[in-house]
Amino acid sequence: MPDPAILATAVGRRFAGRWAVRDVSLTVAQGESVLVHGANGSGKTTLLRVLASAISPTAGSVTVLGKPAIEARSKVGLLSHADGHYDELSGRDNLELAVKLGHLPDRIDAVLERVGLAARAGDAVRGYSAGMRKRLAFARLLLKAPPVVLMDEPYAALDPAGHQFVDELCAEFSAQGATVLISTHQVGRVAQWCDRAIRMDQGRLGWSGDASELRTRPADAVAAAEERA
Repeated sequence: MPDPAILATAVGRRFAGRWAVRDVSLTVAQGESVLVHGANGSGKTTLLRVLASAISPTAGSVTVLGKPAIEARSKVGLLSHADGHYDELSGRDNLELAVKLGHLPDRIDAVLERVGLAARAGDAVRGYSAGMRKRLAFARLLLKAPPVVLMDEPYAALDPAGHQFVDELCAEFSAQGATVLISTHQVGRVAQWCDRAIRMDQGRLGWSGDASELRTRPADAVAAAEERA
């Protein structure tokens, strides 16, 4: 049996004396797609950052593809609220830097076309709209093409065409066999293609089940599922 893509054991993360995530244990199989949802402040972002080793857990441990998370960073792609772009550089320059630092294949032209930024690739990122910045972050993710993809509110700042772009991109990652965790308030939309869903509640793992439970009337479905559990 292959190693899980992600294995989190009793993970906790504390900030200034407050537990943002507490005692979360989670196993995600390779190739599985998981929706992470919950109210603002429930710990979704912190959990994804810990799983990606962007921050260290205060308690517990995380392994990715059988290795400690910190050793598997090259296998993980994180799309987060902080896009990490260099504003004074152009979009292309940002991607060229990502290729150089990450020792990645140079597929910049194809990726820029894929995310709809080919015509603005030479412009400084400081002049990009929020949606364009998000698309550039997706471009960097596509360049890396990691086997484990973590996305935090990927639909934010995008217009309806951008929402469709995210849907297509997620389907593309899944078709390629990537493991995908996506934190979002777009529950009904994302549940259409996810295998499983988990709900964060005040830093703890609450409900967990088949994503089909959330495909219609999400709030009622979750309440009913938790009542049965």
